[in-house]
Amino acid sequence: MGFVSILGMAHRLAQERVQPGDTVVDGTAGGGNDMLALVRLVGRSGCAYGFDVLPQAIARTETRLQEAGIEAERYRLITDSHERMETWIPPEKHGRVACVMFNLGYLPGGDHAAITTPATTLPALVAALRLLRRGGLLTVVVYPGHAGGREEADAVERWAASLPQREFQSLLYRFANQRKDPPYLLAVEKLG
Repeated sequence: MGFVSILGMAHRLAQERVQPGDTVVDGTAGGGNDMLALVRLVGRSGCAYGFDVLPQAIARTETRLQEAGIEAERYRLITDSHERMETWIPPEKHGRVACVMFNLGYLPGGDHAAITTPATTLPALVAALRLLRRGGLLTVVVYPGHAGGREEADAVERWAASLPQREFQSLLYRFANQRKDPPYLLAVEKLG
């Protein structure tokens, strides 16, 4: 039996904090893996929002949710940058979101030149913290192994390390002996 994978750990942490009826956000919908996990966690009474700037990522996520039998009224998919998530989520849900998840980098099987960058990712992470409730969770799977990935990874890591200790806990989960810049997880808990 091996260690929990990077994505598996992100999902495990979300599972520990998200309850039926909660509001959750997938900041980078991509192929829909995180969105599907989040929609299942919040159940029929919850609400999940998914963001991606790429229409094909939104379409992939929509297809994945439909194939899993998830009713359309249980989620909202938005073709827009994750840095603008606060404008799409109703004000009454601000400060009440249970979990926000990100998978940085590029859309698997898509254009590798269309990547997340610190210019939008860092404002999105700040927005995510404002949306979270006390005890809420932010997960960021970082992919440093592609062009531009290392710069974004370093920026996100510096950001997480700079968060005030009295307000947040930051966790770094990575495999130390893998080659070729493997992905890793940064998780932030909003203390309450």
